[in-house]
Amino acid sequence: MSVVSTPPSSTLPLRAHGQPLQAGCRTVLLTRYAAPGERGRGAVIARVARALAQAEAPSQQQAWRQRFAQAMHTGFVPAGRILAGAGRQTASTWVNCFVQPLGGPQGPDLDTALAQTVATLRAGGGVGCDFSACKDAVAALHAFEAACAGATSEGTRPGALMGVLEIGHPDIAAFIGAKDRGGLAHFNLSVAVDDAFMRRLHAADAQARALWARLADSARDHGEPGVLFIDTIRRDDSLGWRERIHATNPCGEQPLPAHGGCCLGSIDLTRFVRRPLEAGAAFDHAALAGMVPDAVRMLDNVIDLTPWPLPEQRAEARTTRRIGLGVTGLADTLILLGLHYGSPAARHAAAAIMKTVRDAAFDASVGLARERGPCPAFDSQHHLRPPGYASRLPASLRERIARDGLRHSHLLSIAPAGSISLAMCDGVSTGIEPVTDLQQRRLLRRLHGARAGLPPAFVTGRQLRPVEHLAMLAALSPLIDGSISKTIPLSAGTTAAEVARLLARAWRLGVKGVAVYRDNPVIPSPMKP
Repeated sequence: MSVVSTPPSSTLPLRAHGQPLQAGCRTVLLTRYAAPGERGRGAVIARVARALAQAEAPSQQQAWRQRFAQAMHTGFVPAGRILAGAGRQTASTWVNCFVQPLGGPQGPDLDTALAQTVATLRAGGGVGCDFSACKDAVAALHAFEAACAGATSEGTRPGALMGVLEIGHPDIAAFIGAKDRGGLAHFNLSVAVDDAFMRRLHAADAQARALWARLADSARDHGEPGVLFIDTIRRDDSLGWRERIHATNPCGEQPLPAHGGCCLGSIDLTRFVRRPLEAGAAFDHAALAGMVPDAVRMLDNVIDLTPWPLPEQRAEARTTRRIGLGVTGLADTLILLGLHYGSPAARHAAAAIMKTVRDAAFDASVGLARERGPCPAFDSQHHLRPPGYASRLPASLRERIARDGLRHSHLLSIAPAGSISLAMCDGVSTGIEPVTDLQQRRLLRRLHGARAGLPPAFVTGRQLRPVEHLAMLAALSPLIDGSISKTIPLSAGTTAAEVARLLARAWRLGVKGVAVYRDNPVIPSPMKP
């Protein structure tokens, strides 16, 4: 696959850019993100660009407004809370996700935690909580579920919660089965699994094997709980010397400390494919790298401009300045390049793309540290120390970080990007997930005629083996300092033993977390169009 550099206007994704949105995508745009009077993407982009430019010097705001709008027109998509809230006179937060502690050094304080969680949900933020300090973790889950249901009626979107429990907790069996009879609809559930447990599992410890089998059985039956490999998360945390991670946001792409939040954005990778579906198809790494600095700057501005649900969240965010820049449309991009999602060549191409995003993002953060100052949490002696993520950056970047600092403690996260991929990208494949259906053939036939067949690259998520899904997640995980939202679909005949082996393999491959899903009559499939 060659690398070329041409102007963004030469890209040709699944549909020609500038065409009106498909009807369903337009409905999502207007119902979820458009302000009153806005009728299309252009109006949303103009409002958001104008709002984010307010963080710039007054004499520079017009220029930055134009640059921010150009970045969004050519593929950068701020997360849904930014699209919905920026430039509007509302109290809704522009930050998608938070982690709420359930207490402090003196023990659990569920009343305070519930009140703060409700305030965050009403402001539009999703919340993750670690319930490991609770004696009756399942009862606490139901208390939060009831509070979330009440908050939803007043909020800007349905409240989303993540419930996490350590695998050594006395209630772990009840937690694993908490959704066996339905309920807890606002929650995603994940078990925090440490290395010690996995070593016992590997050594065939009977208790560990029985508990792992119970977890795998529940995950096979209704897709929960997911698994967070908590020691892997903590080892990789560049701020591990000053914070301890216990939970993630509701979709799992952002491990966060107490009161931590993360403003997110995704880059539509299809915009950087040149000569799509042709023999000379290529990905324009230079153009992608050129977009990243403006995306990083926009997310940095969010931290200073957004309404914060809680003062503790504002203080944490301005200390660490976490952001989560990610990608969407990966699967469509691979198809346009003629690469089968499950192939080594596709994983190599995807990793090369993420390296481009990584290096450009950290370079931009160093530049902003020189211009605006490093984040208060930055300490070069600790930040660059192994085994933390930053210790694996290229030597030239590490040297610049040591000299000038970083504006952001963390920069990268790959979110599901579901609704924004519909509303702003006309329905490209979401995040790093494979495509759900083969509607891409309309472009293929426009290029090669009405009878053109589908090449091998046209593959759906259900046609891939679970290990191929996992292999893509493992290929990208070392490049992301946050985490990645990824669900592995299972066939109807998948056994619990196969799920148990798949989840254990995920730990060996070094991913931070993973979830699986198998069609069942209770929960709608995330893989269905």
